[in-house]
Amino acid sequence: MPRVIDIELLDDAPRRARPEQAFLQLRRLMARNRYADGGSSKPYPLDVIDRPALDAVAVCAWCRSPRGVDVLTRSGLRPAALFRRERTPALPEPTYLLVEELVAGVLEPGESGVEALQRRAAEELHEEAGIHVVPHQLRLLGGPVFMLPGIASEKIHLLEVEVTRGDGPEQWAHEGDGDGSPLEEGAVLRWRELHEAIAACESGGIEDAKTELALRRLAARLVAHGE
Repeated sequence: MPRVIDIELLDDAPRRARPEQAFLQLRRLMARNRYADGGSSKPYPLDVIDRPALDAVAVCAWCRSPRGVDVLTRSGLRPAALFRRERTPALPEPTYLLVEELVAGVLEPGESGVEALQRRAAEELHEEAGIHVVPHQLRLLGGPVFMLPGIASEKIHLLEVEVTRGDGPEQWAHEGDGDGSPLEEGAVLRWRELHEAIAACESGGIEDAKTELALRRLAARLVAHGE
């Protein structure tokens, strides 16, 4: 498959699409705060972004290697980050075509419970990284987190699983197939040593918040277990 070098914006027509046609639902609301004494604030506008499902998973797949513990990351197309180039950021930054993060995915409407989280995480790991695991092998990595609670209702559940990899010395894994959509094209998988990956988060090499949180939680869990 040819290497993706850019995303060309053709039209803003989806802005004019009916709400039910959009993947993300923007709810423009009017609200007011209610007080314990029976009073209330003045009305104010409120925007909330919903996905079709409220929850998502992020999967910290790791393996043992001669250098310690390696973790799997996936660099994929992230248009929202790429299109920052159209405006002026607070500090100088690169142009983001691919953003490095953990394998992740959104639950389907109606999926609920820990087993549903495990199944979804296993499916995403297979779909995006070609790794097969039994769902019950996946363990929750602490409590779930909001990423943008001021505007987005989505909550992300972090999970971890120990996997095996080939004996070859290669640092880079094969490209993930994804779900077949153009946004899944060109993704690159990489094995990083755990503490090197955490250092990359601190230095700005990895800029995804859920990834840093999951890596730090994994490191703490392994230390707690004497590993």
